[in-house]
Amino acid sequence: MRLEVRRIEAASDAPRRTPIVFLHEGLGSVAMWRDWPQQVCAATGRAGIVYSRRGYGQSDPVPDVRGVPGERDGLRVGRLRPDYMHREAWEVLPELLRALRIGQPLLLGHSDGASIALLYASRYPVEGCIVLAPHVMVEDISVRSIAQAREAFETDDLRERLARYHANVDCAFWQWNDIWLDPAFRRFDIRGDCQRISAPLLAIQGIDDAYGTLQQIEQIHPLGGQITLQKLAQCGHSPHRDQTALTTQLIVDFLAPLA
Repeated sequence: MRLEVRRIEAASDAPRRTPIVFLHEGLGSVAMWRDWPQQVCAATGRAGIVYSRRGYGQSDPVPDVRGVPGERDGLRVGRLRPDYMHREAWEVLPELLRALRIGQPLLLGHSDGASIALLYASRYPVEGCIVLAPHVMVEDISVRSIAQAREAFETDDLRERLARYHANVDCAFWQWNDIWLDPAFRRFDIRGDCQRISAPLLAIQGIDDAYGTLQQIEQIHPLGGQITLQKLAQCGHSPHRDQTALTTQLIVDFLAPLA
């Protein structure tokens, strides 16, 4: 399986620090982050790793993405299962980090990527965990907005806009949209997993997030770690795009003691 990976080098005179691993949203990719990972790495003096999950960006697609879930030659085919974020966090990401020789990462995730970051940190050691608009449970507001995205993909220009960032835009969209609108996915709930996180945790969410209420970060209760919550005004589901400078500064401040 080939995954699209982009490395961001730290400045030559920067102290040697753990790289930041960026985990994209449900319809994201390396390219959809634009230049924000470079901004964060420059501001924090760290290297970065940005990658596209399977089926997104320029990574390998998933055969028969709307078909019956299964495996072929050891790889997934068909629709995503309700535990897809658990599998990504506990199987795929550890393998990728081993290949990149990163033992204890600093994770930065957005939306689905934020949920994957939380799940990884609940089971494996991390230096820190930064999550933007995570999903720790499924809310009605999330389902409504994702249903609206399906309508926009089928009848408006969303497909055309996403095609700029994904080699196989139908694979990228349907694997995300189908599972989120599957009734079986309504049971997704990782609040118990989050209690096992022991690393420092920064959770940022926009007050105007159309994909989740503030309960998504308020319900994160690590029993052995320290958590910082930031709720941003005039901000929707993408703090790094809606409040770029503020979000970057919050990350810089959070990471300063870790350096």
